[in-house]
Amino acid sequence: MSPHIAWLGKKSPFCGNVSYGFSTTKELRKRGYQTSFIHFDNPGNSNTSKTSLLANDPDVSLPYLIKSQVYTIPSLSAQRELRESLERLKPDIVHASLTLSPLDFRLPDLCQQINVPLVATFHPPFDSKLRNLTASTQQLTYQLYAPALSRFNKVIVFSDKQAEVLIKLGVKKNRLDVIPNGVDEEIWMPINSDSASSEKINVQNRLGSKRTFLYMGRIAAEKNLEALLKAWKASNTNGCQLVIVGDGPLRPTLENNFLSTDDCEILWWGYEADLKKKVALLQCTEVFILPSLVEGLSLALLEAMATGTACIATDAGADGEVLKQGAGIIISTESVTSQLKTLLPVLKEHPLLISELGKRARLRILEQFTLKKSIDSLENLYNNLL
Repeated sequence: MSPHIAWLGKKSPFCGNVSYGFSTTKELRKRGYQTSFIHFDNPGNSNTSKTSLLANDPDVSLPYLIKSQVYTIPSLSAQRELRESLERLKPDIVHASLTLSPLDFRLPDLCQQINVPLVATFHPPFDSKLRNLTASTQQLTYQLYAPALSRFNKVIVFSDKQAEVLIKLGVKKNRLDVIPNGVDEEIWMPINSDSASSEKINVQNRLGSKRTFLYMGRIAAEKNLEALLKAWKASNTNGCQLVIVGDGPLRPTLENNFLSTDDCEILWWGYEADLKKKVALLQCTEVFILPSLVEGLSLALLEAMATGTACIATDAGADGEVLKQGAGIIISTESVTSQLKTLLPVLKEHPLLISELGKRARLRILEQFTLKKSIDSLENLYNNLL
């Protein structure tokens, strides 16, 4: 009988942690695992902030005071309710996709008391070279978490670089397992000219006939979208459009400051929740651009690569590792605007280069970053623990 995994993670608001939790638990269930998803859902002042009383309920909600894409503040009763839930569910393994919450630091003691192995997935963004203020702030997060991570049975990180950062901060190497994000290559795949779904037709109609360069992700300071917009404004991009897919705190300001003109097309698409439309957007895109100052391992980058889209990304986090050896174009987190001002006209004038980069990106995903490979590695970790 396959083990019972109690998964602690997020279901909202949407972010990389949410995507990781949904895709991983879905695949584990396909392989016969029983999974219980424990997450922060009910506000602390809600009359409904109680965990389920059903022993076989796969979904348990904990009360919180504040919840955002970045961090979570649990209510005072959350720790007690978590313990009661775990004692009732009796899992074989607790796997916490850490939500940057004070509760994260109490998990080792809690799991030790109920004698259950504890696995953490630790994926805050970082830039190991500390080249900017945002990277310095993220480094403090790593310094804060390192002592607690040393007390988990296993800690999953997404790249060798990330493991090196934690080892320097005192986490033992044998506690760390490098298991990169993976994507379903049968969902995220190059465009099929024989297939014309309604979603694809709707996306193509909205994009029009111009060649598309695209950013997809949160519109927040660490994503450095302003640098891309400045480069786009300063480049000769006639016949092309920059499409911004996503939402976030900086969207109103940037959208107001960077409007389309006759010779500079910028389309603010907004947040897109529909999976098929997101796939179609990338299939219709020639170049995906990720100008982040800090990253973990960008799921949006992997999805773009899987659809055969040429990719440009900074070397923040593990993104540079993914694109190395010709799978994409890697730029430094320093002087992003000036680098893009050089690259954008070159790519515009050389569609064959774009095509070749797209083919190499897809091949890299098939070789190293499929969801199957990721879940295979996770299963191996579980088996070794048990």
